[in-house]
Amino acid sequence: MRMTSSAAASPESAPASELCQAQGRLTVRTRGQGLYDVTHDTERWVASHEMTTGLLTVFCRHTSASLVIQENADPDVRHDLQSFFRRLVKEDRTQYRHTLEGSDDMPAHIRSALTMVQVSIPLCSGRLALGRWQGLYLFEHRKSSQQRELILHLLGA
Repeated sequence: MRMTSSAAASPESAPASELCQAQGRLTVRTRGQGLYDVTHDTERWVASHEMTTGLLTVFCRHTSASLVIQENADPDVRHDLQSFFRRLVKEDRTQYRHTLEGSDDMPAHIRSALTMVQVSIPLCSGRLALGRWQGLYLFEHRKSSQQRELILHLLGA
C-alpha cells in the first residue's frame, strides 16, 4: 500500500482560522429488520453548521443496531446484505443463553458486534466525502419496530 500526501495548500487543506465543533442527535424510527438510509438527514444536519472541512463522527447508541456505509444505488445490495447476516447469525433460541428479550435479541447483538456502531466521514468542501454510490445506513437487527438514536459530532472549520 502506498500513501501519498501533498504539501501544497488547497481549499480543503488550508489552515483553519478557527476550529469549531457541533453535536446533535438524529432519531430513526424503524419498522423492523433492514437498512434505513440516514444519509440525507445527516447531510442536512452537517450543512446547517456551514463548515467546509472537518470530520463527522456518527455513533449509534444501541447494542442491537449498527451503522454501515453501503451502496445506495441497487436495493438488491441491501437485501443481500441482510440475507447474508440472517444466514450467518441464526435466530435460534437453543444456541444462546440470553433469550429473555426474544429470539432475535441475541442474534441482533452479534450482528451489531460484527458491524460498527460508529463511523467517521471526512467533510470536504462543505459536503460529506462519501463516494458516488455510498450511503450511510442504520442497520436494524431487531424484528420489531424500534426508535434508535444517533449522536452526530462534527469537528471542523
